[in-house]
Amino acid sequence: MQKYAVNQQLIETLLAWVNSGEIAIPEIQRPFVWDSSKVRDLMDSLYQGYPVGYVIAWRNPNVRLKDGSLSEGKKILIDGQQRVTALTAAILGQYVINKTYERVKIKIAFHPLDERFEVQNPAILKDKTWLHDIGEVINGSVLRVVREYLKLNPEADEEKIEKTITTLVNIPKKQIGIIELAADLDIETVTEIFIRINSKGVVLSQADFAMSKIASNTEYSGNELRKAIDYFCHLAIAPEFYKHIIDNDKEFAKTEFFQKIQWLKTENEDLYNPDYNDLIRVAFTTQFNRGRLSDLVSLLSGRNFETRTYEDSIAEASFATLKIGVNNFINETNFKRFLMIIKSAGFISPKLIRSQNAINFAYIVYLKLKELGVNSVTIESYVRRWLVYSILTGRYSGAPESAFDFDIKQISQKPFEEYLKEKEEGELSDAFWNASLLQSLDTSVASNPYFHVFLAAQVKANDKGFLSKDVLVSDLISLRGDIHHLFPKDYLKKNGLDRSKYNQIANYVYMQSEINIKVGNKPPKDYFEIVRSQMINTNQQVSGLTTEQHLLDNLGMNCVPTEIQQMNIDNYNDFLTTRRKLMALKIKEYYHSL
Repeated sequence: MQKYAVNQQLIETLLAWVNSGEIAIPEIQRPFVWDSSKVRDLMDSLYQGYPVGYVIAWRNPNVRLKDGSLSEGKKILIDGQQRVTALTAAILGQYVINKTYERVKIKIAFHPLDERFEVQNPAILKDKTWLHDIGEVINGSVLRVVREYLKLNPEADEEKIEKTITTLVNIPKKQIGIIELAADLDIETVTEIFIRINSKGVVLSQADFAMSKIASNTEYSGNELRKAIDYFCHLAIAPEFYKHIIDNDKEFAKTEFFQKIQWLKTENEDLYNPDYNDLIRVAFTTQFNRGRLSDLVSLLSGRNFETRTYEDSIAEASFATLKIGVNNFINETNFKRFLMIIKSAGFISPKLIRSQNAINFAYIVYLKLKELGVNSVTIESYVRRWLVYSILTGRYSGAPESAFDFDIKQISQKPFEEYLKEKEEGELSDAFWNASLLQSLDTSVASNPYFHVFLAAQVKANDKGFLSKDVLVSDLISLRGDIHHLFPKDYLKKNGLDRSKYNQIANYVYMQSEINIKVGNKPPKDYFEIVRSQMINTNQQVSGLTTEQHLLDNLGMNCVPTEIQQMNIDNYNDFLTTRRKLMALKIKEYYHSL
């Protein structure tokens, strides 16, 4: 089966297709990211007759309308978006939306004598040897342009000017290769073709395809939905972007979507900054009870999975359903309530959550249970447990789409409590807590998810930093405190231990820097002697702890074995083994408290 057709088309034909909507340029998630000099270089290549690569269009399937007639599918541009946008800007004089989401014009100037292109600038505008805007020239009369140029530059060689301006005006008659992919190809095949043709190593994600489908749909306000997704993600990171939307996208500022995302303009929380991939995934999975984004692309095209045909009514229903999902995601109450639950589990900083998919699915659980009418206190407990369960088991680290698909189908078919219990009995058994978790804690990787769960457990318990009287672990984490070594790094290095040994996470603890400096590179036996003698003499220079009980409590909450007070290099391995057991026990108790 032929998967594609390759045709050469005149640039003017391609531009006419764009103008008529025959080809849709979805502003996927990316605005126009080329700088103006790249537009200039593209025009120069076309002028010189150099090849400018292929653009790839994927034809939408023909869709059956309600009256039984067939509607011809549009072509969606999936590669070449920047080149085609550059052509519409330079030749047709259309506005582009730039990196900062402003509507701008890109004007390219041409020097007929030197046959040189340049981005228009104030100096060029004052120089009569330049044609200031090639768009005006290409869309004007060659004779008139030549005549006016020679009037301003009487010493120029008339024959040369005529020749170079004619070549310039004929740029739209140059050809560009279009690879048109068949409508019935599945996303996996399209992705594979895209990767093989696109040597720049750019990978299109399933979310990119979904965004293309959304953005190129005019019947069901697709572009408005795309902007809602895009702008929400942008505002979550840069609240000041709010004013920008008001100034530059007045159309969108009138929509109900804009009302719903306005709350982000004063929001500085950075615990969960979703990108468009996350937002689409959560909205889709919650509303459609499916986990594969390729299904969303098919549904937005109107695919009937039973008859394998495409129907407009299915596309319409899919857009309406997705819109509900997006609205639920961006809803201020939902979003803030969800973050509050995540923080109540001890995850107070983005550096404690390394798996975006784990937090995405936790939000799915929240939205789904809310939709099912589960009571709010129960929802809080389930969301916390599911988040921590999925981090501890690495549930979404391998093939997240399959796991999303499996989990959402289970959750929509049986009570959540039953499903969670099933997972806990299977994967968080005694063997996990007593053996598997201990092995996982035997590592020198500080970004280890198990260590993060341990820290979240400390935050939830309001534990204090190591040897601190008042400063909490939560303060040290949120105020960019540092992780330090219980057996100082220099001390272990001097004793011949390599990095994988001295950087063990069982040797890590959150400690105030000033305490760490006073501990220096002494073995625990020596620095604890100082701490104890200072407690006796009420001269707290290393630590603010004043009594033996305070000290024991502090060691307990940091899971530091009390024996550390007599330890030196000979006991280091025993210390690591004991501390891992204490950390695992704390994580287990923490999990069951959620």
